[in-house]
Amino acid sequence: MEYTSQQIRHSFGILFLSVAVSVATGSILSEIAPLSNLSWSYRGFIWIAVFGLVFGVQFRRFRLILPLIRQRMKKSATWPMSIKILNGICWTLPFAVIVIFPEFTQYLILLGMGFGNISTFVFLKKFSGLENVEQLLVGMISIIMLPVAFGTDLLVLTEHQDIGILFPRLFISVAYAAGGFYALLKK
Repeated sequence: MEYTSQQIRHSFGILFLSVAVSVATGSILSEIAPLSNLSWSYRGFIWIAVFGLVFGVQFRRFRLILPLIRQRMKKSATWPMSIKILNGICWTLPFAVIVIFPEFTQYLILLGMGFGNISTFVFLKKFSGLENVEQLLVGMISIIMLPVAFGTDLLVLTEHQDIGILFPRLFISVAYAAGGFYALLKK
């Protein structure tokens, strides 16, 4: 079944907002856990539980929108192999560099989200004729937030490193929320 671009955009809006809520909630709870005398090992559990809960609550809705999301993603299957590889590099290289420079994790995550979403927007527009502005918004906000994250980290690094790590995660949440709201409100 072929879905309209409005239906697909709406489904991505729901997906992006779910990611935004999950990232914000997971970020905040994983910073509160050590303050509540919970072991640091609970952080992974908290992230899995938050994503599971948010997406679990939306399960019925996601079951209906997954085919729409899949339809947009299938558009990239027709891209030239070199473009698929370049898009994959834009998404994965910043995350792979985390292994070498773990002290820059929060910046590299923002960079990966930025480059990945922007490259996917550009390639979908050029090779598939789709203009997913919500994806461009996520990418642009992620890139714009890099200097803000760096400045925040410099201001709080000496005394509150946990806050320096929390803000970039919240910026990712803001980026996905902006893209999600745009997708839901765009006619």
